[in-house]
Amino acid sequence: MRVFVTGGTGLIGSAVVAELLGNGHTVLALARSDASAQAAEAAGAEALRGGLADLDVLHAGAAQADGVIHLAFANDFSSPEALANAVAEETAALETLGQALVGTAHPFVVASGTPAAPGRVSTEADPLITDGPVGGRGRAVMAVLALAARGVRSSAVRLPRTVHNEGEGGFAGILTAIARQSGQSGYPGDGTQRWPAVHALDAAVLFRLALEQAPAGTAWHAVDDEGDQVRDIAAVIGRRLGLPVESVPAETYGPLGALFSSDQPSSSAYTRQTLGWEPKHPSLLEDLENLRP
Repeated sequence: MRVFVTGGTGLIGSAVVAELLGNGHTVLALARSDASAQAAEAAGAEALRGGLADLDVLHAGAAQADGVIHLAFANDFSSPEALANAVAEETAALETLGQALVGTAHPFVVASGTPAAPGRVSTEADPLITDGPVGGRGRAVMAVLALAARGVRSSAVRLPRTVHNEGEGGFAGILTAIARQSGQSGYPGDGTQRWPAVHALDAAVLFRLALEQAPAGTAWHAVDDEGDQVRDIAAVIGRRLGLPVESVPAETYGPLGALFSSDQPSSSAYTRQTLGWEPKHPSLLEDLENLRP
């Protein structure tokens, strides 16, 4: 299958591209810079120059592929306005990609987030978050899944709060970056809130399985660790970096403060049973042992 991939040179995307190429697919990767294009080509993909805001390029990429995997996101969490702009950019991109696939029966796999289910572990049957600072992403993904009624084999791979590799990535990666800057390994509140996690190489396998197998309009959970307490995550970060571990105000994390403070454990039991997905790589707490001062 010829697969158009957005975000193909990031931490998750590079793993997805390698997984696709290693299983007989070819990849056309969106590349917003010369460096990204070189990285995509070095990995064995063909590069298509452009960014998420280049809607004509996105339409052309999707139109010449047998399937699409969308992973790109601006990842600017510096302010509520920056985050809102990133969500708006992604929403327009998803609408464009979806329109190019209407009536083709081609797969369209989008990255999403695991939902919250107060008082219990969330499952694939739970609805996405559609309000709050990232609610727009949930609404955009639901619109993609609705394309199942218009001849698109759309599906969502819901990623946990931390997708990691060699100790880097995800919300835990943000905790690490802030710890390096501030001189303390912080966590919001009492730290008992739980974050699910998955290794990037395991998540990549699920993206491929969804591309190959997922029925239209379905959602899947790329979750290995159902929920590590954030204070345990911060403790490993602090020990590896030689920094004190302390509770800090949620405001420390800007527009992500509410998400960082929430308890959001998640299950992937249905995904494993249905698609035969089985994570094999290190857990988050194990992987954080790769951090160096």
